[in-house]
Amino acid sequence: MSARRAEARSTGSGRGRKVRRIALWTTAGVAALAVTAGGLVYYRLNGNLSTFDSAGIAKDRPDAASADAQGRVPINLLLIGSDSRSGSNKDLGGGQEGGARSDTAILLHVYADHKHAVGVSIPRDSLVAIPSCLLPNKNWTKAQTSAMFNSAFSVGDTEQGNPACTQNTVEKLTGLRIDHTMVINFQGFADMTSAVGGVDVCLPKAVYEGDLDPNLGHRGKLLFNQGHQKISGQAALDYVRIRHGLGDGSDIGRTKRQQAFLSSLIKQVKSEGMNPVALLPLADAATKSLTVDEGLGSAQKLVDFAMSLKDIDLHDIKFLTVPWRYQGERVALVHPDADQLWAALKADRTLDGQDASAGPSPADSPSPSPTAAPTKVDGAGIRVAVYNGTSTTGLSTKAAEALEGSGFTVTGRANAASRTHTTTLVEYGPGEKAQAEKVAELFPGASLQPGTHAGLSVTLGSDYAAGGGTTAAPPLPTGPLPTSVSQARSADDDACSDLTFG
Repeated sequence: MSARRAEARSTGSGRGRKVRRIALWTTAGVAALAVTAGGLVYYRLNGNLSTFDSAGIAKDRPDAASADAQGRVPINLLLIGSDSRSGSNKDLGGGQEGGARSDTAILLHVYADHKHAVGVSIPRDSLVAIPSCLLPNKNWTKAQTSAMFNSAFSVGDTEQGNPACTQNTVEKLTGLRIDHTMVINFQGFADMTSAVGGVDVCLPKAVYEGDLDPNLGHRGKLLFNQGHQKISGQAALDYVRIRHGLGDGSDIGRTKRQQAFLSSLIKQVKSEGMNPVALLPLADAATKSLTVDEGLGSAQKLVDFAMSLKDIDLHDIKFLTVPWRYQGERVALVHPDADQLWAALKADRTLDGQDASAGPSPADSPSPSPTAAPTKVDGAGIRVAVYNGTSTTGLSTKAAEALEGSGFTVTGRANAASRTHTTTLVEYGPGEKAQAEKVAELFPGASLQPGTHAGLSVTLGSDYAAGGGTTAAPPLPTGPLPTSVSQARSADDDACSDLTFG
């Protein structure tokens, strides 16, 4: 080989190595920039996030869910929509200055298989027991009975609200341990809908300004046409807040529209692709107005949680409202239907009775021995007083909730003169035995005793306390739940279906 050819080959080889080195360092540089940019994005998102103090979480809590054979566990996420008018939120809707209320509360149960999820709406006007909650001055409140559910978020009267108190209330109500809690305000909600390019919704009829603000005094301009439309920002916020002019104008109808909206939002997000790149704009919008528990206090954890839901089919994401009925101007939860719903979620069973934790479906398994369903009692028009005849606290509240859930009117609750009753006692006046027997149906094993004065009363004994302060525990669900529970909305349902009430 000539010296010139050898020199050319040597030179070409050197140039090739140089080009490869340049390409290698360029690739490494781009990768480093990408990692740095990603890190900066997450750093910015972390700066957006706010967390609430875990000191306010009750110490006496339900046990955490157990892992299945594959090491998977279900997740319970409490989503709270705050109507705080602080900062830029006051420009997005009318309302009181100072303080915050929870206009929306949804308990999202993600099953252990991460193939199913159920969102349960709890009406804001529901009458529930609110346990002791931590105030900003570090004192604890007294427990409340028959309080409006959304008032738990207002305990302490701060602009940030009290998510820990709402979480405590939901845990007491359901017997489920809440793993994570998120609070999003008006501004964050509006920004999220813009970040995904809008959300498809539907209205059963045209809606005007006067429907959004009944104090306006006139119909005002048209806000929404009847039927399908795509909305974002302020319009999306108006949509989920509308109560009046549709159905009976109640919060129940608004809850149905909120469930339809969330279904469409999930559908839109999944259509864009469930990956970190696609989720970052949504996370950026959300975190600016998001308050979370300390366990979700980073953008990475939020994105990881969202990514854990990517394999859930739209049809297997369900929304429903906890079984309820009107009680005057308020809402009472219906028992035993509500109890069976909580029991199903605790057992990680889907609404059609499938075991989502592990193992074959009930159809492939030996049929369990039948268990009698709890007796349904119609207590309409029957008035009864409740007394705690034991040293166990909270029994009269639980019993009153069970009675009211079956339509009875509770005239009062107090401790009995004697706190050593072993058997629950139902006393009745002349001509009231039939009504007393109805009361006794809710307290299996109770004794009936006639009295000389008119009026019904139930004195709770240690037999009732032994059941944890509840009536006979609902059987572990092995099949479909009551109609009030099983008729849920799927995220792939038509946006125009089931949008109002009354």
